[in-house]
Amino acid sequence: MAQKRDYYEVLGVDKNATEDQIKKAYRTIAIKYHPDRNPGNKEAEEKFKEAAEAYDVLHDPQKRQQYDTFGFNGPGAGGGFGGFGTSMNMDDIFSMFGDIFGGHAGFGGFGGGRRGPQVQRGSDLRLKVRLSLDEIAHGVTKKFKVRKDLTCSHCQGSGAAPGSTSEQCPTCHGSGVITHTTQSIFGMMQTQGVCPTCNGEGTVIKNKCPHCHGTGIEKGEEVVEIKIPAGVAEGMIVNVPGKGNAGPHKGVNGDIQVFIEEEENDTFVRDDNNLIYNLLLDFPTAALGGEVEIPTIEGTKLKVKMEPGTQPGKTLRLRGKGLPAVQGYGRGNGDLVVNVSVYIPKELSREEKAAIEQFRQSDNFKGDAATKKSIFQKFKNYFS
Repeated sequence: MAQKRDYYEVLGVDKNATEDQIKKAYRTIAIKYHPDRNPGNKEAEEKFKEAAEAYDVLHDPQKRQQYDTFGFNGPGAGGGFGGFGTSMNMDDIFSMFGDIFGGHAGFGGFGGGRRGPQVQRGSDLRLKVRLSLDEIAHGVTKKFKVRKDLTCSHCQGSGAAPGSTSEQCPTCHGSGVITHTTQSIFGMMQTQGVCPTCNGEGTVIKNKCPHCHGTGIEKGEEVVEIKIPAGVAEGMIVNVPGKGNAGPHKGVNGDIQVFIEEEENDTFVRDDNNLIYNLLLDFPTAALGGEVEIPTIEGTKLKVKMEPGTQPGKTLRLRGKGLPAVQGYGRGNGDLVVNVSVYIPKELSREEKAAIEQFRQSDNFKGDAATKKSIFQKFKNYFS
C-alpha cells in the first residue's frame, strides 16, 4: 500500500490556508483528475479520491484541528484518518462535495486545472518525549532544542546572492511543469511532469547565495515549545505543524512528530482512561468497616467508607476520577478503580496469636458453605 501523503501537500496549500483557499485548491485538482476528463485512467481516479479525502478533513474545522495535532496517527478506530479515498465511490464523493463544482456533479464545461509553480516543503522531524502520569493527566508544554534546517540568514531564504534575484525558468517558462508528447498506437499522447531545471518552482537563481549555496536554508538550532494535550497515551504521535525543517527557497516548513512514551507510576496503573489503585486494607477495617483515604491523580485524597465484612477482591469505582479523554476524541474523564486486598501480617505477637486462636473456634470466622463455593468458583474461573 502506498504511503499516505500529507493532506496539505495533496491540495498544494500551506498550513495556514483559509477555507476558501482549500476549497479553491480542491476544485482545481478535482477538475484536473475528474473521471469525465480521464476516462478509464485509474491513476487519475486515485488522485481524484485522494484530493476528496484531503478536502473532507481540511474543510471541517474539528477534523482539521485533530489532523494538525495528531496527523494520521491519532487515537480512534483505524488509527485516526484514512480509508476514505478507497472506500468511497464516485457517487458518494459527488453527493458530498458536488456543490463546489457549482451544484453540478459532473465535469460539465469547467476549464482544465493546469498545475502552476510549486512551493517546496521542508522535511518532518521526529522527537520522543517521556511523560509522567501527572503530565498526561493535566497536559504539559515541553521545550526542546532542535537541530534543524533554518531559513538562510544571509539571503532570507531566497537562495540568491545579495543584489541578485531569481529569474523565470527558461525550460518551463515559469509554469513549473514540462509537457512530453509521444506517438502511440492511439495517437499523440501528452504527459506532464515537474520541470527538472527548477524543480517545479518556475524560477531559477542566476547568482547563488555563497552561504547556503542557493538552497535558501542553513543548519542551526531552535528552541521549540510543544504543547502536549492531556490524555495522550503510549504510542500516540502528536503532530506540530510548521515546526520542522525549513523549505528551500522560502518554502513551507515541515512538521515535528512527537512520539509519546509513558513513565511507570508507583501509585496507579493505567487502563485506557481509567486508573487502577490497589488498596491494601488492614484486617480490622475489613472486618469491622471504617473510613479509608484513596489518593487521586489530582494529588488530593478521597475519604471512602468501607462496609463491615469487606472481602478481598472487592472493587470500587469512583466515577470521573481517572484520566481525561484526548481533545476531540471522546468526552469527560475515565474512572478510578479501587481493587481491595486485605493485609495479613507474617509475624504475630503471643497475644495476637492467642486472640486469633479464639477466632478460629468461632463458626462465624470459618465461613458458610455459600461463601466457600463463591470463592472456589472465582479461583476456578481465574485458572480456566
